Amino acid sequence: MIVRAVALLALLAPASAGASPARPVVALTASPTHLTLLGRDRRMIRVANPGATAIVVSVSAAGFTLGLRGRPHVAGGASARRVASWLGVRPSRIVLVPGGAAELLLTAAPSRAAPPGDHPALVLLTTRAPPGAAVPVRMRVGVTVVVRVPGKIVHRLALRSLRVVRNMRGRVFRVVIANRGNVVEWLRRGRVEVALLAGRRRVAELRSSPRELLPGAAGVFDLPYRGNLPRPLTALVSVAGSADGKAAVRRAFRVSVNHG
Repeated sequence: MIVRAVALLALLAPASAGASPARPVVALTASPTHLTLLGRDRRMIRVANPGATAIVVSVSAAGFTLGLRGRPHVAGGASARRVASWLGVRPSRIVLVPGGAAELLLTAAPSRAAPPGDHPALVLLTTRAPPGAAVPVRMRVGVTVVVRVPGKIVHRLALRSLRVVRNMRGRVFRVVIANRGNVVEWLRRGRVEVALLAGRRRVAELRSSPRELLPGAAGVFDLPYRGNLPRPLTALVSVAGSADGKAAVRRAFRVSVNHG
């Protein structure tokens, strides 16, 4: 089964930010917004201009990463540049009139030395107004790409830490999970659970929002709790297994609770 590509998804910049019911002045959309390519593969990306102004679109490949809290970033570094170099996009520059559309050919050619597993990258679409335009607005739209290199697939998640922090709304159980496998892991809503135990009594169950973890990366999951906490307290953290063979991960943490 192919792991779902990075759920970012969507666009690094909204394609029609600030749009009204009327046609926006400058807009750009891309479809699909995320792709998985299997080894040496090719796919088409449709780019459209639903705005009222003609635009010039420059197309390039870049590295991609997710921050600790799932925020997408254009990545630098040798590894990110190497994966980006596997991608080819043609044409590299297009002009779109209002209401116009075009197709881009995306090809992947991973190095023969590439390790098996998922390798994330981006196709960046950067707009600029044509010469003489009255509205020089620039936009950048990102299409996320995962290049899957054939070979042994490894699913391996590790629970690194748990601590309790306070914010204005109460306490937050902060769990750090590392992806030590070689594929993108999609952690659906509720797959990360924190069970709070006072002795053998279950005080509460906290469940996570959906997130993705890239290979070799870690993610922070904040699970809020607004009730009173007894002492002593144990937090049993688990990442549920799934039907495609991913093993469950569990770890118990002794929690020090400050009632001040």
